[in-house]
Amino acid sequence: MENQALLPGASQKIRKGPTWTLLVCVCAAGIGGTFQYGYNVSVINAPTEHIQGFLNETWRERYGTNLRPDLLTLLWSTVASVFSLGGLCGAHLGGTLAVQIGRKGALLANNGIALLAALLMGLSFPTRLYELLILGRFLIGINTGVGLCVQPMYIGESAPKHLRGAMAMGSSIFLTGGILTGQVVGLRELLGGPTSFPFLISSCWIPAVIQLLVLPWFPESPRFLFLDRKQEEKCLTALRSFHGGRGLVGHLEMEDIRREGSASASSSAILRPWQLFSRRRGLRWQIFTIIFLTCGQQLSGINAIYFYTGSIFEEAGIPKEKIPYVTLGTGACECLTALTCGLLIELMGRRALILGGYSLMTLWCGLMTLALTFQVPYLSMACLFAFILSFGLGPGGVTNILTMELFTQNARPAAYMIAGSVSWISFFTIGMLFPFIVRGLGPYCFLVFLGECGMVALFLFLFLPETKGRSFLEIQACFRRRRYAEGAKEEQKEGGEASSLRKEFFP
Repeated sequence: MENQALLPGASQKIRKGPTWTLLVCVCAAGIGGTFQYGYNVSVINAPTEHIQGFLNETWRERYGTNLRPDLLTLLWSTVASVFSLGGLCGAHLGGTLAVQIGRKGALLANNGIALLAALLMGLSFPTRLYELLILGRFLIGINTGVGLCVQPMYIGESAPKHLRGAMAMGSSIFLTGGILTGQVVGLRELLGGPTSFPFLISSCWIPAVIQLLVLPWFPESPRFLFLDRKQEEKCLTALRSFHGGRGLVGHLEMEDIRREGSASASSSAILRPWQLFSRRRGLRWQIFTIIFLTCGQQLSGINAIYFYTGSIFEEAGIPKEKIPYVTLGTGACECLTALTCGLLIELMGRRALILGGYSLMTLWCGLMTLALTFQVPYLSMACLFAFILSFGLGPGGVTNILTMELFTQNARPAAYMIAGSVSWISFFTIGMLFPFIVRGLGPYCFLVFLGECGMVALFLFLFLPETKGRSFLEIQACFRRRRYAEGAKEEQKEGGEASSLRKEFFP
């Protein structure tokens, strides 16, 4: 039966589109995964004034005096930034959990952290203990760090390779959907008011409960079952469930998994993050690529765009009280581009989308600088939305997919730990330094991001291969073919297998 999978025309018996099982699984994984990140980044913005009032009132009740402005700023910054520290811890925890209890198991266990975080943040207001709010924000940061690490891994390993990019885009779709949802429910008429904002802050329990109810009905990652647990029958069952059909369905994918297992049989142990930099592993260029892309995504200027949103809309003549509603357009725009990227990624490929995204972002940074310098508000608005569209179509959607595709099973958890750590450190750094950059450079701050986006685009043009429709072993061979340092020597030793993969993968 397994040999039949290699017969001509066998692949024609496999569905072209995703099964309902796979689609619903993407939604079940997303609602408690990257959705939590987007949602909890977004909901903290609307009640800023109310939370600062709560901090001041609590301090006055305890010590009989109002908070000094500098101390109030410090406490508020702690509430906001401890989320990043939790995310950094979650990135390391996510890789460990994915190895120890599986991809699905890690996502399910992660919901316990979200429920505890919601409880602590909800109790902080009636008990007048702002320390519980800080601890809750730290815990929900851990939750989102785990979700950002594990969810793309789970979906990418479960989807067939011809749909891997489109299905893995679910991570970005749910992330942007979380941002938009947080913006909507944070409106004053809903949960952003002075009496309802505690419910807004603690509402992260809802996605966690939904995932706990739905995700257990789906199988574990097939690659994890076979390569890590050596459970072949369960792997085949999971493949049939995710890929659909009967007979030969799943056997082509099973052959890819077997080849990957055979290729890594001599080093089947799960790699640690520091081992990816070893010369002997031949993975250093892959990990350098991911570090460069992750830094590029966080430092691209997307935060600067959102920072200037309010002032740009105000200069365009939009009344100040209406700006929060108009800002919803930016969230909707980013969510729409994530959906569009999901439709285009298997048609255009990863390389074209991310390279085009950074190239266009470089252009919009230049035009934004001119528009802000010469005070052309409508050009500023056009550049703002164009930048968000370019980010969503390229870096926002493709970066996480590449993190999953550039590594094989024994290196993938460690790669996500490194990428997650770099992402959260960059997120924290830009949050700390950006106000000083704006204060020092004003509208010329976009020249900094212009240079950064241009540098990333040049790197991608020179070094990033196309990964669309390739197995993980073919992608590894693609890096070896470009003779990246020590990888060239490994290709000569591979013999027959490597020579069969010597195709031209680069456009």
